[in-house]
Amino acid sequence: MRSRLSVFAAAYFVCGLALEQPNSLERRLHNGLGKTPALGWNSWNQGGCDAATAAIALNTAQAFINLGLKDAGYTYVNIDDCWSTKSRDSSGNLVPDPNKFPQGMKSVADQIHSMGLKFGLYGDAGTMTCGGYPGSQGYEAQDAKSLASWGIDYWKHDNCYTPCNSGQQQTCSDPAGNTQTWYVTMRDALESSGRPIFYSLCNWGRDSVWTWGADVGNSWRMSVDNWGGWADVVRIASQAAPIASYSAPYGFNDLDMMIIGNGQLTAAEERTHFGIWAISKSPIIMGTDVTKLSTETLNLIKNSGLLAINQDSLGKAATTFRPSGAASPVSGQLYPYWAGPLSDGVVVGLVAPGGAQTLSVNFSDVPGLTSETFSWTELYSGRTGSGTSVSASLGEHDIAVFKVVSSGSATSAPSTTMPPTSTDVPCGAQWSQCGGQGWTGTTCCQSGNTCKYSNDWYSQCL
Repeated sequence: MRSRLSVFAAAYFVCGLALEQPNSLERRLHNGLGKTPALGWNSWNQGGCDAATAAIALNTAQAFINLGLKDAGYTYVNIDDCWSTKSRDSSGNLVPDPNKFPQGMKSVADQIHSMGLKFGLYGDAGTMTCGGYPGSQGYEAQDAKSLASWGIDYWKHDNCYTPCNSGQQQTCSDPAGNTQTWYVTMRDALESSGRPIFYSLCNWGRDSVWTWGADVGNSWRMSVDNWGGWADVVRIASQAAPIASYSAPYGFNDLDMMIIGNGQLTAAEERTHFGIWAISKSPIIMGTDVTKLSTETLNLIKNSGLLAINQDSLGKAATTFRPSGAASPVSGQLYPYWAGPLSDGVVVGLVAPGGAQTLSVNFSDVPGLTSETFSWTELYSGRTGSGTSVSASLGEHDIAVFKVVSSGSATSAPSTTMPPTSTDVPCGAQWSQCGGQGWTGTTCCQSGNTCKYSNDWYSQCL
């Protein structure tokens, strides 16, 4: 929505940027949802308030089936702001706008469920939504019960008209405004509603939400809105990289809704937008009229290789890494080199942030790989190969995404069982598997370095 207006905690550096570390908050959201990032659609970028109708929701759901989006994994059909009347009823209940939802909300949910899909709605932590409709502050339990009674599966909770530090009811510009309180209240209400409802926190990255989001929601917006241009893709990607380690199964950084298919990006920029969101393990929520997608755009968002990366069971987000001889990342700029671990390999992204260029990287420089020979597949072109490096000739703002696995196997991963920490085994990984969840064995580090945890899933040679 347009926002109007530790097992071991350590400070460490990757790619020359200080990474903020997760704390050891106990995960208290127990709805069993969001083990992998959500895939779906939201009405806002398609048409704002005008797209918040039963007809558009049902047409989109049918298009999911007709176009193969459901088969590709897209599940959620979500209506954003402006779906209710401007005031509650005499009992304080939210009321679906009868002109937009003439058969009520449960009827729409039932029809979408009958297609094997899920239905989501939008609300707000403040007194009003960003569009001026009733917010949930003070009505959290009542609203959660309404959602459950209608069969709602997904709830996006926005941040407009919440109390500022001054106590005024307005949208705060203070990044340190205490939004956590309001989001916890709605979490508790949803969990008490009797229905599992995916909880999407939309507080625009306030209060370092990534440090507590996993305790409260299934995903959390980590920045202000993706307004709709290349500059926003760059900004959000740059902000996502340093906090990548906070994403894990059942809780992910949300890089915001996609702007693919709306004519605001070139084809290359759409590939980069989709590719970075996918490898960053962001929810992929389309925001366009899917009934009017071009064949090229439809093929992009149905890319099975990239969707598999996004939905990989390990749930670790890719981040930037600095190869030997490369310049350090610069805050606010798109860095060319990305990598992240998978349950069966490693993903490597190469991005041309400026003009056309050829980028190469040796596997010995990639976190989780070594100087050995590996097999790879480039997930946009389908190119395959093997060797000790990968290279891509890219046009302006384009991307190549490689899945890298053990040589001779299309499915098995590079070995994660390595010799113990040693000063005589030349290992080049900057991060690696040091006994975290799902891993066996220990990891060797370069001379003078020790393998240490930053959380249950993530470790690094320091």
